[in-house]
Amino acid sequence: MIFDLTRTLKANIAVWPGDEPFLAKVVADMNDGAIVNVTMLRLGSHTGTHVDAPYHFGQTDLPIDQIPLEVYVGAATVVTVERTAGPLTLADFPNLDWRKVKRLLVHSAASHKPVDQFQQEYVYPSIELADKLGQQQVVLFGSDAPSMDEFNSPDLACHKALRRNGIAILESLIFNNVPDGEYELIALPLKIANGDGSPVRAILRA
Repeated sequence: MIFDLTRTLKANIAVWPGDEPFLAKVVADMNDGAIVNVTMLRLGSHTGTHVDAPYHFGQTDLPIDQIPLEVYVGAATVVTVERTAGPLTLADFPNLDWRKVKRLLVHSAASHKPVDQFQQEYVYPSIELADKLGQQQVVLFGSDAPSMDEFNSPDLACHKALRRNGIAILESLIFNNVPDGEYELIALPLKIANGDGSPVRAILRA
């Protein structure tokens, strides 16, 4: 069984304030006599469900085309949290067996908000949690929130804490009828030279 965690790219999808809106422009249309249908896409590298490259917040760090793909494929644990906004701490995962966690995917209230409205209040990992993930050798942290830091963060300290602990970032997932539990994650980024991030098609296999 496959669960699709990917937000649908369409004209009204919410983007980070100030980013270019998503555009899918038809440039060849069989209804107008063309022999094929062709669409031009315009979107930011952090539109919809996407991964952040370390280069996104570290000028000399790795771009997306240099990240080992292994971190985006493999065992993943889905956990629903009750907190609706603010930093997640160890207390938000009271029943989690950390020994089993390789990739942690957090399901919060953000999955159930209107997809055409950007939400400035959401959960994100605290530095304490990032350090715990590092101690447990977790390789990826993903959530349905649009960022790993609070909306007006001046320094992206939580992004940097995850990076310091060797943890890849997956943002803006959407959990529709996905039970908590153990899965296989596949969320491969596009191979963009010197890219700071990339949209992905994120799925879980039971």
